[in-house]
Amino acid sequence: MKKSRRSFAGKALLLSLIVVILAACTDKTGGKEAEIRDKGAMETYAVGETFKATEPFELSILYSDQPAYPYKQDWMLFAKLKEMTNVTLKPTIVPMSDYSQKRSLLISSGDAPLVIPKTYPGEESAFVASGAILPISDYIDLMPNFKDKIEKWDMDSELEGLRQEDKKYYVLPGLHEAVWPDYTLIVRTDIFEKHNIAIPATWDELYTAMKQLKEEYPDVTPFSDRFKFNSTLNIAATGFGTKGGWGYGSGLTYKEEQDEFVYTAATDEYKEMLTYFHKLVDEGLLDKESFTQDDDQAVQKFVTGKSFIINGNSQTVVQHRNDMDKTLGEGKYAISKITVPGGPAGQLMSGSRLENGVMISSKVKESEHFKAILQFIDWLYYSDEGQEFAKWGVEGVTYTKEGGVRKLMDDINYNGLNPKGTKDLRIEHGFSGGVFAYGGTTELLQSMFSEEEQQFQKSMSETKTVVKPEPPIPYSVEERERVTLLSTPLKDYTDQNTLKFILGDRDLAEYDKFVQELDSQGVGQYLEIANKTYRKYKEQQ
Repeated sequence: MKKSRRSFAGKALLLSLIVVILAACTDKTGGKEAEIRDKGAMETYAVGETFKATEPFELSILYSDQPAYPYKQDWMLFAKLKEMTNVTLKPTIVPMSDYSQKRSLLISSGDAPLVIPKTYPGEESAFVASGAILPISDYIDLMPNFKDKIEKWDMDSELEGLRQEDKKYYVLPGLHEAVWPDYTLIVRTDIFEKHNIAIPATWDELYTAMKQLKEEYPDVTPFSDRFKFNSTLNIAATGFGTKGGWGYGSGLTYKEEQDEFVYTAATDEYKEMLTYFHKLVDEGLLDKESFTQDDDQAVQKFVTGKSFIINGNSQTVVQHRNDMDKTLGEGKYAISKITVPGGPAGQLMSGSRLENGVMISSKVKESEHFKAILQFIDWLYYSDEGQEFAKWGVEGVTYTKEGGVRKLMDDINYNGLNPKGTKDLRIEHGFSGGVFAYGGTTELLQSMFSEEEQQFQKSMSETKTVVKPEPPIPYSVEERERVTLLSTPLKDYTDQNTLKFILGDRDLAEYDKFVQELDSQGVGQYLEIANKTYRKYKEQQ
């Protein structure tokens, strides 16, 4: 018995020592689970310093392969990055079309690379409960450039929207200095000018303009759209005081006067927007096929003169000009992006300063290069130097810089910026691609804009008032599962009936009945969970 007691006492003492040792090794900032491994990390890394690991290492990364500029192992981007930082990227190549699905499979199987880019805020939520993703908010003290931009650009409130129920966030979003628009309507300005039709500033003016176009060209449907009309619904919705298309999101809209969330499709504003677009279809001004046709079909109608209006952005307008030089002849047409029309709610612009960003696998904590990896990500995605590198490439090789003004080398082209260039910055060298190049100052963003695009940005900035971001709804894991089960079929039903109302397959006189149908499908339960969670969050602030 005495031996047993001595043995027990000895084991207890040993256990106590282990606990003390583990406690001493644990990082005390935020209760993180293990010491921060710092092999290869810079000792004095700070804002304004180029990151270079003190020893070479490899870093796995998930890579979304864009068919317009497919991955090449020998890109200058990778070679120069290795030379500058001592980091060799080891990409797992995934076709862009399968990226979301493949990302989910890799994370759930535990086979995901350590760095997981191209993740839009909100997409990370599905991976939080499993513990597969690093709660990066615990470690931003190791990321001085990220912290600096958050503080300098006053973005704390936007980051609040990323926090989960545990008050942590799990994605590093791309950070923009200001909200910037891209998609709008592209119009045949030569046709408008020929018939003395003013470029419309509102959706009502667009209706009037299209009526005139229809009178001049009875066999032409003025507006035939691409993106299944989702981009146009998105940009139009803000001016109608609602959400739609790509921007429909969770289906919730915050009403400040009521201090609560309502279901978007059940509002008068949403009905008013659908009524407007139904009128366009009904009067032969908007092509019915806009909601079902492939993008190529819509583009062909536009570039061959069978339509005069299409949705697009700064890149598609360049592509259309290249096509129209062949179909209509150079100098025989004119097209331009126009300022997004205003609506009944006013000249408003929605948008976020957060862009798609980076998730980091929680397995990174096991890496001996943990701290160095965070420093590398911070430099590449958030430092001024890293962002300029990812976007423009190597000074003296792909571009020159004089007096702060960057210019592509004579043989380099990007999105029509230097049409005489024979080598595409993305295709040939890997720069300005969607995996690495996003976020940054407005100056850097606009440095690659044509004069035409800069004028569009200026017009939007001077004309529009930016809508305030909505407050967050930080669901618990259980709540998120419930609202997903409720919101997904609600959105599907909304999408189906949105199409029916616009095309006239369902009479708008039945809109109240449609709202009742939403209620029978659980919209009341959805709103109850959402508003209860929001009020709880608000009380804790």
